[in-house]
Amino acid sequence: MTNRMSAIYNILEWITKFAYVNLLWVVFTLAGGVILGFYPSTTSMFAMVRDWLRGKSDLPVLKTFWYYYKRDFLKSNLLGLFLNVLFLLVAIDIYYIQSNINEQLTWTYIPLFAFMLIFILFLFYIFPSFTHYDLRTIPLIKNAFLIMIISPLYSFLMVLCFVSLFFIMRAIPALFFIFGGTTYAFITSWLSLHAFKNIERKQHSS
Repeated sequence: MTNRMSAIYNILEWITKFAYVNLLWVVFTLAGGVILGFYPSTTSMFAMVRDWLRGKSDLPVLKTFWYYYKRDFLKSNLLGLFLNVLFLLVAIDIYYIQSNINEQLTWTYIPLFAFMLIFILFLFYIFPSFTHYDLRTIPLIKNAFLIMIISPLYSFLMVLCFVSLFFIMRAIPALFFIFGGTTYAFITSWLSLHAFKNIERKQHSS
């Protein structure tokens, strides 16, 4: 009975942590006026999840989140400038595809869809890479892109997880608002850390 109660307590504790960090992600995004708050808040959330995955689950949540938010405020927003350009290009691609009614130009959809797919996969790795590697913005972007290229298995597993998660959260929309951000961070960080370790093992063995 004691073991069962302990397990229930641990589950409830983790549910609370996920919800709390997700709330902090929203609050600190708004505190930064969204434009300047989104990326520092997102990298702070990923840094918190990385700490959990590396066994540092007892850190004070608010204090630690605030520390990462202040520390990486400028660096994360510099990364955000690059990502915003990519988001803009994706938006232009989507607008072009939706507005183009010329069947002779449908062949152009292939590179556009390929670009959007690569961008989505790149997003899976950029934030875990940000929190894992101490790199400047340009080397960080190159590193995350290369990891994406050489880690197709982990990319596939991420897609599989998020497709399954989509149907779950579609059935229970409240889960998205309570756990959406931290769940995304947890899945991508967990699988990315495995990809990082796999690459490091290959580098040491070569």
